[in-house]
Order: sequence, then structure tokens, then C-alpha cells
Amino acid sequence: MLNSFLSIVSEKLSHTHSSHDLFQGLSEDWWNETGPMRPLHELNPTRIRYLRDRIVAHMGKENTLEALKDVSILDIGCGGGLVCESLNRLGAKVTGIDSSENAISAAKAHASSHDLDIQYHAATSTQLIETQDTQYDVVTALELIEHVVSPENLIKDMHALCKPGGLVMLSTLNRNPASFALGIIAAEYILRWVPRGTHDWRQFIKPSELSQMLEKQGFELVDTTGLTFDPIAREYRLSKRLDVNYFITAKKP
Repeated sequence: MLNSFLSIVSEKLSHTHSSHDLFQGLSEDWWNETGPMRPLHELNPTRIRYLRDRIVAHMGKENTLEALKDVSILDIGCGGGLVCESLNRLGAKVTGIDSSENAISAAKAHASSHDLDIQYHAATSTQLIETQDTQYDVVTALELIEHVVSPENLIKDMHALCKPGGLVMLSTLNRNPASFALGIIAAEYILRWVPRGTHDWRQFIKPSELSQMLEKQGFELVDTTGLTFDPIAREYRLSKRLDVNYFITAKKP
């Protein structure tokens, strides 16, 4: 009954614009650390630490300043390039794609101004598959799957784009009363950390559901780790708690 009530409330709170339109309109603010993208800038060090540590452990590399040297990584839904630039600075060969041409323009401009060699394309994962046959050591989709029309198709595309023996890594929001209270009501309406309409609670995905999608495509689950936020310190931390935000890593055999 509670989940049904939350679905009704979520529908009433939702806006007519899509999250794609919202992010398209915010493209010029991607690198403004005190603007609408502030939560992503605050989150970035923690999620880069998670990505780096899992990749290093999988590939048997040393956790140095260039821990990801020569690792090919595709970031799907890269936005303005926050994750791409951090991974590139760790030595990775990075490609970022996003359906928003404005976001890709912002990503290219920022990378160029910092002399970073990152390949950016305004494309979806499906379009990338149709135009090239490249596969990557690691394929990421961070804070993306809860915004796409078909999560199953995204997982299928990630499988096609990942090398055998490679990793796919995702982060998203769980679907339960806690994630509704924190991810929608608190973040969008009370604290206003993200613009209203950024998320639709009905599209949040439980870890068990995402695990099943990955296993259905033939992936082997490697790790699931939660993400918590300390509002006083404004600091994100990796955690065993999966009730709101979480990461999931899987291997392509």
C-alpha cells in the first residue's frame, strides 16, 4: 500500500519536461561547482575512488597516480565530462558519449582547455554500436539507468560494447520509501540539491532487479556497494547500505 501511495505522489510531483530536456538546458553549468551540478562535483571523488579501486583489483594493477594507464573506458551518459576527465587523469583512454549535444560541447571545450585527450561523441549507446565496432575494457553508466526508457536495452548495449573479460559499472537509486524520501522529497523539494523533476521514483531500480538484468545478459556479478551522504559534512561515503544510492559492478565472461 505504501509503495502504491508513493507512486501516486511521485506522479503528482513529476513535471512535463523530461530529464533529458532538463540536463540539456543545464549544459552550460556542468563545470560550475557551486551551481546546479554541485551535487555531482561533491559526489565525484567518491565515485572515482570506487571505479578506480574496482578496476585496479580486477586488472591486478598497482593503485598509483596512473593506476588506470592504458585502460580503455567508455562512459555512457557522460554529461559535461566530470567522470571522463578524472579517469583520464588516472591514465585511462577515455571515450564519453551523451545524447545531449550541448553537454558534449561543454565536455569538449573543458577538456580542450585543460589539454586532455578524451574522445567525445553526441550519441546514445545504440547509435555508437551502429557506427563503430570498438569494445572497451570498462563500460560505465553512472546515474543514468534510472533516466532511460528501457534499462534492459542499456544493459544489452553495455554487453555489446564491453570486451570479454571486461567490466561494466553502474550507479543508480534503489526504489523504496527511503529513496523516495531522500532522493525526491528532500533532494528536490526541501534541500533543492538538484532541480525539481530530475528523477521519477517509479524508474528507480532495486539492486535485485538490476542484478537480474545483468545476469540475463550473461554478466557475472562482482560487487554491490552502497553510497551514503553526510549532510553536515556534505560528504559522500561508500557503505554497505543499499537503501538509497548504490554502485554495481559485473564482469563479462
